[in-house]
Amino acid sequence: MSGKPRLIYINGRGRMEPVRWLLAAAGVEFEEKFVETREQLEKLVKDGELLFQQLPMVEIDGVKMVQTRAILSYIAGKYNLYGKDLKERAWIDMYVEGITDLMQMVMMFPFSPAEAKAKNLASIEEKATKRYFPVFEKAFKTKMSNMPTIKKFLQPGSARKPPPDENYVATVVSIFDLN
Repeated sequence: MSGKPRLIYINGRGRMEPVRWLLAAAGVEFEEKFVETREQLEKLVKDGELLFQQLPMVEIDGVKMVQTRAILSYIAGKYNLYGKDLKERAWIDMYVEGITDLMQMVMMFPFSPAEAKAKNLASIEEKATKRYFPVFEKAFKTKMSNMPTIKKFLQPGSARKPPPDENYVATVVSIFDLN
C-alpha cells in the first residue's frame, strides 16, 4: 500500500489516538477504517492481518503494523520527530511512556464497574495532578498546542475522536467480547 497511512481501529480514541496525534503533528493525512463488529475483528484475525490478534493496526509503506508503541516509533522516525540524538530520543521515550501510563488509567475508566468509579476517578485525578500534569505543563503543553498541525487537529471537525460515551463503551465491549 502506498499513499496515505490507513488506520484500522474502532471509531474512538483508545490506543489509536496517540497515532492520530503523531500523524497530525507530522502534517500527514490518513484514512481510517473502523471495525464495528466482533465479526469484522474475527475476520482480520482469521485472515492473519493482526500480529498478536489485536488492534490498532496501521498500514503504512506496505507494512501492516500493530502495537501502538511500535507504530509511534515508526512514524516518529519516518517523519523526523524522534530527536536528533540518543539523549533526545530518551527524553521523548520518557514523555511517551508517561503519557501511556496516564492514558491507560484514563482509557480504562469508562469500563470500571459502577461501584468502583468514584474510587477510580479519585485515584486517576490524584495521580494525574500530582505525577503527570506538572511534568507535561512545564515541558510541552503550550509548545505542542501552538504547533499549526496540532492546532488544526484540535479544531472541531478534525480526525480527533470525542471522549468515550456509553455507546462507545458498549461498542468496545461487544467487539472485544469483554462481557
